[in-house]
Amino acid sequence: MDKQKIIHLAISALRNEYPKANCSLIYKNPLNLLIATRLSAQCTDARVNLVTPKLFKKFPTLESLCNASVQDIEDCIHSCGLYKTKARDIIAMCQLLKQNYNGIIPDNIEELIKLPGVGRKTANLIVGDIFHKPAVVVDTHCIRITKRLGLHKEKNAEKIEKILKNLLPPDESNDFCHRLVLHGRAVCCAKLPKCKNCVMRNFCKSLIFL
Repeated sequence: MDKQKIIHLAISALRNEYPKANCSLIYKNPLNLLIATRLSAQCTDARVNLVTPKLFKKFPTLESLCNASVQDIEDCIHSCGLYKTKARDIIAMCQLLKQNYNGIIPDNIEELIKLPGVGRKTANLIVGDIFHKPAVVVDTHCIRITKRLGLHKEKNAEKIEKILKNLLPPDESNDFCHRLVLHGRAVCCAKLPKCKNCVMRNFCKSLIFL
């Protein structure tokens, strides 16, 4: 079975299993999502969702975040892990948005990755969820599941992003990536995948856990 056939079967199977393909991070505006995604590095979305209400209540605007001290941000986000680096990135990110972009979050990956702490995964999430443009968010679930499906043998996230962009219909790419996250958490886990319960078991290339 070729990769194009596998991707279309995967899209259909995951759509049926997870009809609502939503980002699990809670946010009220684009800046909230940008910051929440930065906080999610090496941290669960559930933990981030516990931390951000306090952060955004104390610093509700871009201006307030620009003027915040690193210590103030650290105090709000310390349970997220890597909080010192993340606090510095959040302030620097907001200051650059104010100075270079008039406080407006860019709508393209090339500009987004110029912001401190913003990599391609975060940039793709913003482009897809905020601006509703085709994007491929390559996170740990995406890397693991698409490799098990036989769509690639890569470890490099940017290479995987390019491969999937060539395979995925543009109007399906955002939802597909959100569904991979849901499936990775519920079924296709890293250590003990539940292959018997997998909606993609009939065409997955890695059914070694049955």
